Amino acid sequence: MRIGVVVDSACDLPPEFIRDNNIQILPITIHLENRDLIDNRDPAETLAFYREHKTGASDAGTSPFSIEQIKDVFLSKLVLDYDFVFCLTIASSRSPIYENAVKASFAILSEYKTPRAKAGVSGPFALRVIDCQNLFTAQGVLAVEAVRLIKATPNPNKIRERLEYLVQNTYAYMVPRDLHYLRARAQKKGDRSVSWMAAFLGTALDIKPILRGFRNETAPVAKIRHFEESAERCFGYIAQRINRSQLLTPTLCLSYGGELSEMERLPGYADLMRLCRQKGIEVFKSIMSITGGINVGEGALTFAFAAEPHEFEL
Repeated sequence: MRIGVVVDSACDLPPEFIRDNNIQILPITIHLENRDLIDNRDPAETLAFYREHKTGASDAGTSPFSIEQIKDVFLSKLVLDYDFVFCLTIASSRSPIYENAVKASFAILSEYKTPRAKAGVSGPFALRVIDCQNLFTAQGVLAVEAVRLIKATPNPNKIRERLEYLVQNTYAYMVPRDLHYLRARAQKKGDRSVSWMAAFLGTALDIKPILRGFRNETAPVAKIRHFEESAERCFGYIAQRINRSQLLTPTLCLSYGGELSEMERLPGYADLMRLCRQKGIEVFKSIMSITGGINVGEGALTFAFAAEPHEFEL
């Protein structure tokens, strides 16, 4: 059975991993500087976006693909290339992509036979839309595990069960640089998790909140002065989880809203990388998607891993 993986373009993974494992991108439309572009996770476009500091564009925004657009992506290609597809979407609490994909799936499953027959592809086609209930690097953790499972045990039912379990146990964290920007973007989307007072005081005192994404909820779990110190404490927190053997998969995903060399110079990063090599933890680092950059701002650090339920400890 040919099993494929689809993620939306908010999923943070290295472009070479996406390419080498034939992960398909469900694009998100970017509204920027009075024009629209499709975020396909193109590495050159993503890097140019941050180098040109386009996150601050006043008219910047994003729109998910419509039900019809998602249906067209599947019927024009995916139903021909695969017999079963796992579609992993960003949190349904943050975007309508999941809802649109589920609605599109009904039409896809009722219409796939004609294009497959025309292409000489026999047998049925099936798909499973999974709400990752999380953001950015957390989607990456689930996609990496899906690829591993497909290679090891190409059984859709077992893969589905494992992914749905990990959805409930995947943690994503973010340290933003600009609280005013984050608050403005959140308010535009109806999210009140960063108040005006928190943004004002955080900027004035250089206090950075650490935000956690978990089971379709995003909320601050700590506040630390200075971005570099926040990053160092977060890297130490990851090391703590690894040293306690508390990861459910040997995977750590990191992303940064800018040049990766900036993230690699942050305090604590080099020590964490050495520990990951020693403990056999595979690290996937990528520039944050354009979609992510527009919504959380330039210079944000995010990371994710799967672990048993626990509280954030520094």
